[in-house]
Amino acid sequence: MSPGTRLSRGALRAAAPALRACAWFGLALACADAFGQRVAFVNPGKAEEFYWAGVARCMQSAAQDLGQTLEVHYAEREHLRVFQIARGIAALPPAQRPDYVVITNDYGTGPELLNIFEGSGIRVFMAYSKPTAEEMTRTGMPRRKHKLWIGSLEPRAQDAGYLTARALITQARAAGLQAQDGKLHMLVIAGDRSTPSSIARNDGMRQAVREAGDVVIDQEVYGAWSREKASEQATVLFQRHPQARLLWAGNDLMALGAISALEQRGGVPGRSVLFSGINTSAEALRAKESGRLAALAGGHFITGAWSLVMIHDHYNGHDFADEGLMQERRMFALFDGKLAQALRARLGPGCDDVDFRRFSKTHNPSLRSYDFSMERLLKDTPQSNERSADDRALP
Repeated sequence: MSPGTRLSRGALRAAAPALRACAWFGLALACADAFGQRVAFVNPGKAEEFYWAGVARCMQSAAQDLGQTLEVHYAEREHLRVFQIARGIAALPPAQRPDYVVITNDYGTGPELLNIFEGSGIRVFMAYSKPTAEEMTRTGMPRRKHKLWIGSLEPRAQDAGYLTARALITQARAAGLQAQDGKLHMLVIAGDRSTPSSIARNDGMRQAVREAGDVVIDQEVYGAWSREKASEQATVLFQRHPQARLLWAGNDLMALGAISALEQRGGVPGRSVLFSGINTSAEALRAKESGRLAALAGGHFITGAWSLVMIHDHYNGHDFADEGLMQERRMFALFDGKLAQALRARLGPGCDDVDFRRFSKTHNPSLRSYDFSMERLLKDTPQSNERSADDRALP
């Protein structure tokens, strides 16, 4: 293949097995010559976990559009395994190391990951969650202490917490769900105590509660993003706080688990208790359309794909530093039936119908600033003529 040759989208998809073979058999330089940047993604989730598997699918679509090779390494929700994966990547022979690695700061692993990749020659990009203020005292800003940490991109997570809580409160008032004291009583099942995006979602939720003035949080627990754990917790919470008619959850799985717990008690979600969730899984979208979920926000699943756009531009000399090394972007939207339908119709299975080159400064020289909002994504993606039978098409 001659320098500068661009493969068609179909050719890139057909070449996917060869790309994987390159990774497995260590032919990294040959792959790089043919396909551009080599990127590894240390995925904190499980390979069968709907959200994080969906994140990886969208990243693969972006990589194919942008001429990148992408390897995804799943940590299976084990934060110590994240470090093992990182050490394995950093220890590869120099010719087999990726050009870039995408990491997250789930469970506060980011600072140690930066230490592991220090001196490896691999550029590091942090996605989904950046270091906390306390952690930044140790890491410093990108490109300073860790010179190859080129930057970060995260969705404005507090938006998700705020939008869902505000919608939940509005609907509860309209339904007259106040207790005898005239207050709306809310239960909270948050994700975890340490992941920055979890903290930000909680902050957004609390902001909506403060602004409301007539809402009481009866109890807040941490469900570790788990459907099963949230179901167990909700069973106890409903028994302990019978006056609570609202339940805010930090993701869709925990909301769905809590809904199951209510149904097992004979309650009716959407009437006995109003629920909110975050993430646009097919099951969550159906729950929203049926009224089992009163409020649903999502759109951040595509952060990893946007990160590859920024990496692609960085590699090709279009540095994003002029827009900020640590970017926090508006990506969440509050979903109703119309927006959910648009999401399904336009993005297709695994973001296959998105042309990520349309969002790249390399391919659009007149583009001065990134717009990673859901509105822009749907506007610039034509409606697909295909319908996938895969009910898990989007995270």
